[in-house]
Amino acid sequence: MFSKEIYTTRRENLRKQLSGGLILLPGNSDVPFNYPANIYTFRQDSSFLYFFGIKNPDFAGIIDADSGEDFLFGNDLDIDDIIWTGEQPSVKELADKCGVKQTYNFSAVYDFISKAISEGRKIHYLPAYRAQTKLLLEKLLGIPAGEVNDNTSEELIKAVVKLRSVKEPVEIKEIEKALDTAYLMHTTSMKSAVPGVKEQEIYGKIEGIALSYGGPVSFPVILSVNGQILHNHHHENILKAGQLMITDAGAETEMHYCSDITRTTPVGGKFSLKQKEIYETVLKANTEVIKKSKPGVFYKDMHLLSAKIIAEGLKSVGLMKGDIDDAVEKGAHALFYPHGLGHMMGLDVHDMEGLGEDYVGYDDTVKRSKLFGTAFLRMARKLEPGFVVTVEPGIYFIPALIDIWKKENKFTEFINYDKLEEYRNFGGIRIEDDILITENGCKVLGKPIPKTVEEIENLMSEFIA
Repeated sequence: MFSKEIYTTRRENLRKQLSGGLILLPGNSDVPFNYPANIYTFRQDSSFLYFFGIKNPDFAGIIDADSGEDFLFGNDLDIDDIIWTGEQPSVKELADKCGVKQTYNFSAVYDFISKAISEGRKIHYLPAYRAQTKLLLEKLLGIPAGEVNDNTSEELIKAVVKLRSVKEPVEIKEIEKALDTAYLMHTTSMKSAVPGVKEQEIYGKIEGIALSYGGPVSFPVILSVNGQILHNHHHENILKAGQLMITDAGAETEMHYCSDITRTTPVGGKFSLKQKEIYETVLKANTEVIKKSKPGVFYKDMHLLSAKIIAEGLKSVGLMKGDIDDAVEKGAHALFYPHGLGHMMGLDVHDMEGLGEDYVGYDDTVKRSKLFGTAFLRMARKLEPGFVVTVEPGIYFIPALIDIWKKENKFTEFINYDKLEEYRNFGGIRIEDDILITENGCKVLGKPIPKTVEEIENLMSEFIA
């Protein structure tokens, strides 16, 4: 945990953002994956972590926005639990660490909320993403579980997003720890990209690195020679010389802050000329966005900048044609770049996405596009100092999408479908870094992970004959 002053300050800052009422923040519970005693590795709710810092299951916190009081609800372990888990800190000890003075058994939260409702007090709560939390809120609030998320507090959502978006120095240190682990994961993946190796072997190695440094991984590892499948969790392929392997992976620290990095590696250690041309275009999109990201810049504009660079690069190799500005405005580039540039990152790898992506990445100054590709942009709003965002442009050759667009004669004024047949089995390339927006620009966080053609080939040459 951080110091208790950090948590008390966060709760006080949250109180200041609300007009009044009670803020109910339930933590998570253990979840079984095939029978009750066999549970998934526990992961605490990120907003509960942010305001209370307690990683244990079956807790709830209440912040009184009127009186200034904080309350913690949880149960001490009895001897039946201690036999299996060993002795654990008491509720009171955990409360002391996060600066909460008033503690109760978990069951007391029912009467506490019931009394507040009878007094006509507003109960603020965030969207629930787990069934157990919806069922708890149903019992506490008398709202059917299926309707719980229809009654969340927009006032609280906006307040939490405002606070969590700007990362404190202690948070940046944790994110950089997670990036130290990501460095080891990705360089190991590069060194392992040898013909004849099964993807599963590399996947297992790098997930093991995350676990050995306090992990787990911050999201299920994407590692595949079929990089054109954006969220590919299939790891059964045997690597062949000449293929490209995408590794999109990150780690969590023990404090649950995340990293999220993508690198694309040539199996066997050398990019072909065709691969190098596409790779250099993606790299330019990545580095130019990093150069121009600073406070006051809309991230949507950075996305469009990356799209134009990608379209220009594709035009230079004959895959696109015509006026590039017009092509991007109409969305022709999305055949090759169908996702957004990046997202917020922090305690969640897609930070606060559970609160509603439009609350996190959009606001009154920028609305979500309805255009294919650009509509998937998770982060569009104006950048501010303290934001941590990912920069992850890519180029993909998706046969099913190519076939549909070609059949529909879509954007024939911008896309050279005859030339595109030469790239049908190319796969995909993505390059991703995590950046901190500073007062005057931005900083790439973490130890530099090889990403130029030369850097990657040099690293691999040391391990591949």
